[in-house]
Amino acid sequence: MTRSNALGRRALLAATALPVLLAGAAARAQSWPQRPIRLIIPFPPGGPTDIVARVLAERMGRELGQPVVAENRPGANGNIGNDAVAKAEPDGHTVLYNTSSIALSPALYTRLPYDALRDLRPVALTATIPLVLAVNAELPVRDVAGFVAHLKARPGQLTYGSAGNGNVTHLGAFLLLRDQGLEAVHSPYRGSAPALLDAAAGRVQFLTDTVNSALPLIRDGRLRALAVTSPRRIAPLPEVPTVAEALIPGFEVGAWQGMMVPARTPDAVVARLNAAVMAALADADVRARLAEQGTEPLGGTPEAYGDYLRAETARWARVIADSGVRLD
Repeated sequence: MTRSNALGRRALLAATALPVLLAGAAARAQSWPQRPIRLIIPFPPGGPTDIVARVLAERMGRELGQPVVAENRPGANGNIGNDAVAKAEPDGHTVLYNTSSIALSPALYTRLPYDALRDLRPVALTATIPLVLAVNAELPVRDVAGFVAHLKARPGQLTYGSAGNGNVTHLGAFLLLRDQGLEAVHSPYRGSAPALLDAAAGRVQFLTDTVNSALPLIRDGRLRALAVTSPRRIAPLPEVPTVAEALIPGFEVGAWQGMMVPARTPDAVVARLNAAVMAALADADVRARLAEQGTEPLGGTPEAYGDYLRAETARWARVIADSGVRLD
């Protein structure tokens, strides 16, 4: 057999085999899911991410015909859980419920055990939770203007808490303080809950934290909400202005969330997962539960989420460079 005949025969065999392989992949995707789906939440139970993820998981399970089981894998600003999913079998049975921290980490850490843009595949942008600027109820300020005046008269004397160094709750406050030329001491915590409790007790004087985490203490009167970081006022706090309207035009910071899977997950599985997310976000009961927390449902295609993730990674790289924060 000549070389050209051999090459032609191999090409013919490849062309014949391709439809068979594609049909097999389609059949496997059609039979998916074959067992419960693990939804990895890389943050502790009861936090702002966990709350929303569990609402969506329950509704998605009904859509997919298999339970979507929430599993918390906290640590290292979400990177432990992110890495676990990046290295998981790409069969659609392990899904990551990620947050905006995934776009911050490349600038915060010199070395990461995974690359979000290479090792993970976007499914959908799910929701965004605005931050709220809240102060201890005993602090003698009633609005944003009073807050700015109070800090300007006391440079470096007040302390603000956050859910962790380099967390969006830290960087949201950093951006606000930087814009107004204010100085305050940053006190990072291991998560929102202890930061909020210390703010309510007066051990730190203020913070910017996610609305759904801070709402119980605000409603209790232990924290006073001064402004929210969303572009519009939110239903749970209709009397509280946005930072954009009260202080800094165009200011917007949110703790957004989404779902991702291992990079080699089949297209058909990603499409079904995306459809289940979109169905959950369109559900009237889900939307009502999210609205109670000040959470805005988003949605969209995997491709749109990929574009958004790349843009946010570039945006936060600039902010983090300005802040000087490193976590290695």
